[in-house]
Amino acid sequence: MKLSEKKKYYNSDQEKLARYSKALSHPVRVFVMDFLANNLDKCCYSGDMAEELPIARSTLSEHLKELKKAGLIQGEINPPYIKYCINRENWDEARLLMERFFKR
Repeated sequence: MKLSEKKKYYNSDQEKLARYSKALSHPVRVFVMDFLANNLDKCCYSGDMAEELPIARSTLSEHLKELKKAGLIQGEINPPYIKYCINRENWDEARLLMERFFKR
């Protein structure tokens, strides 16, 4: 094995579970996912969520960015607004991975 090649001790499901878990590791992000899950019939604007939270819009934006980076949400830009929705495929995958993990 070359020095630049590291042995991997974890599989792709473990990597995904860690990514999803990290994205959900802050109460604001859990609130956002809960807010979006309760509004599944429509997407929500970040301003709608900002009205519900006692944090700056810029702080909310950073949390949304982390959730989007993990693939749990997706955004649609309609200047000057951004609508966010749950990425159903990744959300379902995260749920399944967590269920498997906690059933052990």
